[in-house]
Amino acid sequence: MNGPQVAYLPGGRLHLSHGPIDLVCQAWGTAPDITAAYSRATGRFTTILGELAGELPALRAENATLHGPIARKMAVAVAPFRPTFITPMAAVAGAVADTVLAVMIAAGITRAYVNNGGDIALYLGRGQSLTSAIGTTPHRFTLRDTDAARGIATSGWGGRSHSLGIADSVTVLAKTAAMADAAATMIANAVNIDHPSITRAPANSLKTDSDLGDRLVTVHVGLLSPDQTARALDNGLAAAKNFRDRGLIEAAALFLNATARILGPPPVLEPAHA
Repeated sequence: MNGPQVAYLPGGRLHLSHGPIDLVCQAWGTAPDITAAYSRATGRFTTILGELAGELPALRAENATLHGPIARKMAVAVAPFRPTFITPMAAVAGAVADTVLAVMIAAGITRAYVNNGGDIALYLGRGQSLTSAIGTTPHRFTLRDTDAARGIATSGWGGRSHSLGIADSVTVLAKTAAMADAAATMIANAVNIDHPSITRAPANSLKTDSDLGDRLVTVHVGLLSPDQTARALDNGLAAAKNFRDRGLIEAAALFLNATARILGPPPVLEPAHA
């Protein structure tokens, strides 16, 4: 396996990759402060894969004891969603983003983000804001320093992780990227109905070491009527409202078959070219 890879992308972005972890980071501030932030991010990044690999069996279990700092972030993020099945792996991408962002923030950095495959941790100094796309949709939203959310995550049945549900995508805003990651997984699982056009398979038949074991995950979603689409989305929206009422998320946008359910506060969803 190749070791950690470091590159610089157009627009002043830092690209860090190692095995399955692929981060795009960006910071704003003076040139020396940005250079120092990227140096800290690179230094912390080089330790992450080994840290997680050392606890991988426990991270794939529901209630194992975890020790590393990232593993503990993952455990804290998923705990409020139990007793429904969830393992710490549901928060891995967000927890990694949170961890790298934390070392980037220092005096002189006015705003910053770490994007881990669409799961994003961000820092906003006073008066700062950042605009993000919502999954693969033509929509976007803007977070400001006065907003509570500092984490963004997206999940769905066609993404890089398997899903128990049928959502094309669910994007969640929460106080941390790890919490957004876990919540997006749970809400995407809840966007669901039983229908003959939906094909499912045991997760461990698709990936032998899946933390989902033999639970059935979605591998194809066929034609659904508008009513069936609405029922699936409403199931997911009910879960999202429950999580918001419990203070676990700030907002969510759910998509299936070009139909959306938006849980504010507004404006969560903005026109693509506003």
